[in-house]
Amino acid sequence: MTLSVRDDGPHPLRWFKSTHSPSDSNECVEVAVTPAAVHVRDSTRPDGPHLHLDPTTWAAFLTRATSR
Repeated sequence: MTLSVRDDGPHPLRWFKSTHSPSDSNECVEVAVTPAAVHVRDSTRPDGPHLHLDPTTWAAFLTRATSR
């Protein structure tokens, strides 16, 4: 996992919110998926830093988060 300041490189990331998030709220996380990484950011700070997770780590996180 790495943390970086926004740098989308030559291909802008396509960010999305969970369908469980209220549409009128910006207080959630957003995710962008690429073949090499899953990017996670705070929706209230779109130009701030975001996490880069490898797909295996992201899958393990989702498994753990949804098992509760």
